[in-house]
Amino acid sequence: MDRYALPLELSPPYPKPIKRPCWKRTAIELDGRIQSKYKRDDLELLVQSYSEIGVFPHQYYTNGSGSRCCTYNDGTLSHLQFGRNRYGISALDFDKQGIYLASVTKSGCLTVHDFESLYCQCNVISSMFNEDEPKHLLHISTHNQLDIVRWNPGNQDEVACTSGKSNEIKLFDISYVSSVPAEILTKKSAVTIHGWDTDTGLSDLAFTSSDISRVYASDNSGSINIWDRRRSLMSSVQLTSNSRNALNSLQLNVDNQVVFGAGKQGMIYIWDLRGGRNAAAFQSHNKAHPPMMSVNISSLLEKIDSLKAQSDIVRKDVHSINLDPSSNSRFAFHLDDGWSGILDIHSLAVTHIHCPPPGWLNHSDMSSSLYYIRRPSWLSKNSIYVVGSASEKGLHLIDFYPDTSSPCHVDCSEKQAVLSRRNGFVPLSEFVSACAVHPLNDNIVAGTQEASLLIIGQQKKAFWGDDEDS
Repeated sequence: MDRYALPLELSPPYPKPIKRPCWKRTAIELDGRIQSKYKRDDLELLVQSYSEIGVFPHQYYTNGSGSRCCTYNDGTLSHLQFGRNRYGISALDFDKQGIYLASVTKSGCLTVHDFESLYCQCNVISSMFNEDEPKHLLHISTHNQLDIVRWNPGNQDEVACTSGKSNEIKLFDISYVSSVPAEILTKKSAVTIHGWDTDTGLSDLAFTSSDISRVYASDNSGSINIWDRRRSLMSSVQLTSNSRNALNSLQLNVDNQVVFGAGKQGMIYIWDLRGGRNAAAFQSHNKAHPPMMSVNISSLLEKIDSLKAQSDIVRKDVHSINLDPSSNSRFAFHLDDGWSGILDIHSLAVTHIHCPPPGWLNHSDMSSSLYYIRRPSWLSKNSIYVVGSASEKGLHLIDFYPDTSSPCHVDCSEKQAVLSRRNGFVPLSEFVSACAVHPLNDNIVAGTQEASLLIIGQQKKAFWGDDEDS
């Protein structure tokens, strides 16, 4: 072998090897790891891929009879009876596995769909599907206003709903068809110096992931009510705020030990059940427990100099708060004027803000939207916040990525905003009042003020040579 080798001093001056950029997709296929930067590069494609692929109006009858249900929408009757804004969908929720989709309407209908069956009918165009009766598993007309619906994560057959005009939580077992609730939880009436409290109504619900017997509900008098179903069907613990204003939204942290409530005047209250003043919350029943702290969103927005220089900051009601599934240290808030943002729980500072154009700029009538508490949702990853527009027929897909590359970050420069503009808008056929995201495939379902279900996902395309209409 030595005779075939050249001495180092006699070898020709070979040029240095050219460094070529690594093939991104090949590198991912080889090492099996997807870098966060690669996800960010593809984020814009994800946002742009969404479109409306299915529309399902609420055209049901009551219990198979010839009489129409209270939310039946044939385009004329519901408008005359209820008005445009008094019978639409008020809330949606997927079960833990994404098999079932539950929805409730302002006029009192609870409907449960098999999502896979619903999704498969998105491209079916036939007169035989004008009536939506075959598309649901359960349809109950309660004839009472319903404002919120939640699945019990510990029991896939149990769904709960309530209303801002009721002190009761009705729990239905979908394993059998019955218009009678399997269980009814009742809020304990509060006693004031003027006698019995007459302010009724529950605004939001939450189940714990670890204890299926415990239920939380916010009310219209500024409190969080807690039930232990093993003890009683009457609420036993009440977390109180320093206000009598309504709490529109309720959230629990991942270990179910911190409770967040948000509502009127932009106030967010925090109760910590692990220690401090609320340490003995579940040992001392029949007592009121004040919050550990409270923050005002408008006060935090005033600290953002760039925002304050462009807009007058006024107190606005919080419609919804939602913990980011990608980060447990922050949650999104949505205000009644259509603004959305991120509150960092550790620093108690607003880190992101999204301010869509006001309705008057587009000559839009927002009067019908005032009747609804908009219910946004998160995609399961990538920190994309999905919220119905307050002034247009469509959905905002807001990039709330947790660093300055997000176009909504308060420290994002104008140059960065141009290079990283990834917020999306999906035009829809109707005004959105609530939305829910499938926990596995990130398909979006939007409930509308016309009581329809809209399916938003990736548009199906035929392969070359296939029939486009198939």
